[in-house]
Amino acid sequence: MDTRSIQAEADAGHGISFGEAFRVWLRVACLSFGGPAGQIAVMHRILVEEKNWISEGRFLHALNYCMLLPGPEAQQLATYIGWLMHRTAGGLMAGGLFILPGIIAIMGLSYVYAAFGNVSFVEALFFGLKAAVLAIVVEAVVRVGKRALRNRIMIALAATAFVAIFFFAVPFPIIIIAAGVIGYAGARQGRPEFAQAGHGGGDAAIDSMLGEAVPDHVRPGTGRAIRVGALWLGLWLVPVIALLAALGQASVFSQIALFFSKMALVTFGGAYAVLAYVAQQAVEHYHWLKPHEMLDGLGMAETTPGPLIMVLQFVGFMAAYRDASGLSPMLAATLGGLLATWVTFTPCFLWIFVGAPYIELLRGHKGLAGALSAITAAVVGVILNLSIWFALHTLFHETVSVHTFPLNFDMPVLTSVDIPALLLSITAATAIFRFKLGMLTVLAGSCAAGVALRLAGVI
Repeated sequence: MDTRSIQAEADAGHGISFGEAFRVWLRVACLSFGGPAGQIAVMHRILVEEKNWISEGRFLHALNYCMLLPGPEAQQLATYIGWLMHRTAGGLMAGGLFILPGIIAIMGLSYVYAAFGNVSFVEALFFGLKAAVLAIVVEAVVRVGKRALRNRIMIALAATAFVAIFFFAVPFPIIIIAAGVIGYAGARQGRPEFAQAGHGGGDAAIDSMLGEAVPDHVRPGTGRAIRVGALWLGLWLVPVIALLAALGQASVFSQIALFFSKMALVTFGGAYAVLAYVAQQAVEHYHWLKPHEMLDGLGMAETTPGPLIMVLQFVGFMAAYRDASGLSPMLAATLGGLLATWVTFTPCFLWIFVGAPYIELLRGHKGLAGALSAITAAVVGVILNLSIWFALHTLFHETVSVHTFPLNFDMPVLTSVDIPALLLSITAATAIFRFKLGMLTVLAGSCAAGVALRLAGVI
């Protein structure tokens, strides 16, 4: 199919031109701050309320099933709606634009961090960022917990997940799989505790531009699924296999490709959930970063548009920067960051383009709804582990590792508490919880406070 045919096919989407769609999706991408909750809210306001492209019911239906998939649900939701309205070209445009501003911003900040990270002003800036990020992660525990922990069984699942990952270092994928199995079985037995919570409400509008009919390209087909699946599996895995064959498993590029490909398969529950696992592996197993650098990267992702999981680009950047394999450090770092981004997000398009035509067949499936509810509850415990892990490395200069079978965890050295960091974190938390200040306001204020503390000689 030539370029003109693709353009004509895409423009056939319900009277909305491809050019107009491009402008709207670019606007969505540039406003996608605040994590998945804020990003989904932006899409809902623009696509449902302002443009009336898609009805409330179809928007929420798409969101429900994007939450069943690994990966960032907001980016997948954008891809799904773009595909629904303008076929494959629309999905590529919407999903690609959603992450493009973040790719550019994180790469630029990574260059600055690698080149000037030890400069006093930059250190002070990131000192403030880490305090705000800690407060934001704690707020995420509260926010997700209110939605997910609706009964005693969900609370028990969250507590069990926290104990397993914090005290016994049980791998994150095992926790997710176990929670999913429990939820699936519970729902199949008809236990009401595992019923999936809704996303809010009202009756679905039926006068949207998309309407409620099923477009022709939405109808599933085995031949199409095989062709599309083979294409996107090749785009995802061929570079990984080529790196392994050419460089071997010891190469940092092979390690980045393999590790982040695995992350793409288990990133259920949003970025906060998987970052606990990523941080532990990147810091303690691969030694790509130091604990405070992981916090710095998370601070970058919080202050830039796009999914929070874009922090993985920073991890890949720093990993290759420190092990350039004969290349110049900045070139290696650029390639490492882009490689991490490629293997993280390419599978997201695979899940949508192959699975979206079958999504209607999953509607109302009790077992899958129960699995999602249980996974979401377990994610609360994992996020709590992440907040404590961040707190240990933000508020204390020293920690002690406990390795007494079966226990395996870190505990703080209380005499090493960082008083300025503690006070700044408390201030940031107060701004978020008590005064309901926005994320960007808190981050900017914390950065300014960090610089002020350095100028005053406190840090």
